[in-house]
Amino acid sequence: MTATVADVIAALETAYPPSLAADWDAVGLVCGDPADPVSSVLFAVDPVPETVAEALDGDEGGAQMLVTHHPLLLRGVHGVGADTPKGALLHRLIRSGTALYTAHTNADSADPGVSDALAAAIGLEVTGPLVGAPAEPLDKIVTFIPVGPAITEVHEALSAAGAGLVGNYSHCSFATAGTGQFRPLEGAQPTIGSVGKLERVAETKLEMVLPRSRRATVVAALRASHPYEEPAFDVLELADLPSALGLGRIGTLPAAESLATFAERVAAALPATAWGVRAAGDPDRVIERVAVCGGAGDSALDAAIRAGVDAYVTADLRHHPASEHLLAGTLAGRPTPALVDGPLVDVAHWASEWPWCLQAADIVGKSLGGSVEVRVSHHCTDPWSVAPLTGRQ
Repeated sequence: MTATVADVIAALETAYPPSLAADWDAVGLVCGDPADPVSSVLFAVDPVPETVAEALDGDEGGAQMLVTHHPLLLRGVHGVGADTPKGALLHRLIRSGTALYTAHTNADSADPGVSDALAAAIGLEVTGPLVGAPAEPLDKIVTFIPVGPAITEVHEALSAAGAGLVGNYSHCSFATAGTGQFRPLEGAQPTIGSVGKLERVAETKLEMVLPRSRRATVVAALRASHPYEEPAFDVLELADLPSALGLGRIGTLPAAESLATFAERVAAALPATAWGVRAAGDPDRVIERVAVCGGAGDSALDAAIRAGVDAYVTADLRHHPASEHLLAGTLAGRPTPALVDGPLVDVAHWASEWPWCLQAADIVGKSLGGSVEVRVSHHCTDPWSVAPLTGRQ
């Protein structure tokens, strides 16, 4: 059976739910027809001329879909004319019939996600997120159904609307027997009983959990499938639960090693860039428990201190936040002989997120049973192109 753009999107959005994306982000299908057939998908960090060209007419043939981590159109635009850089890329993709899809901050927070791929590349055993996020908020719907075929009908309708899904199980519910009571008033059209008469009915109390985002859909399905003119139901908001979702990851090395050796490990694990890998801290500092965050991660510096890790690996670190981080560890009372704590390892942004391409390609390939060829771009699209130069000594 031929796979479609929609099939690839379904695989990606199962792994990287769009609901995990930041409210400022732009994720999803940028261009392309969900009904179009797909036999080859290219994965890349950036939608830039090099990766678009590779998708359209690479050495291994054209791909019908390009999946990137970074959005092409992150900020609102009023036009995508072919006389603009980004518009030109879109026109090339559309003319060739190649779809473009983006998974950005939703892939950052997913489990597994961008930072899991970075941790795996470095050789860490992940123990949890650096900045945790609660699991998707859940509701519980409780309704009361007259004994008979209606129970199955309502149950099926609620399940189809998204209720009763727990992990790898569907149609999950709990039912108890009881007696319902009501008196139809003037103007009512009761399914059971008559106007003005108090009625008692053998009923089943049905309880099912559902994602809060599906509340309106599930309630609508209940009203449409329930035999009563005015079905009784409760919707309860359940407590937030911890999860493996969130930004960054914390993990441990197979064995402790010095910061200098650890920095070499990171450099060997990631694709080469002009930016390279640099570290801040005592080269002899023993490193075993590590935090990582793919992409720009200086917003999680405080979380790295609170986590008490031996080192933090991320990209795009700036002078002042890095300097203050090194000092803050000491002021927080952690034992160290010098004004340096929690060493930092700074890598190129592109390199820190490139391992995700392998992860996403593997997810799509396995989800679609090998019916789609998946390829990962090895073009280095990091904007820095000249290696660091040594200044005057």
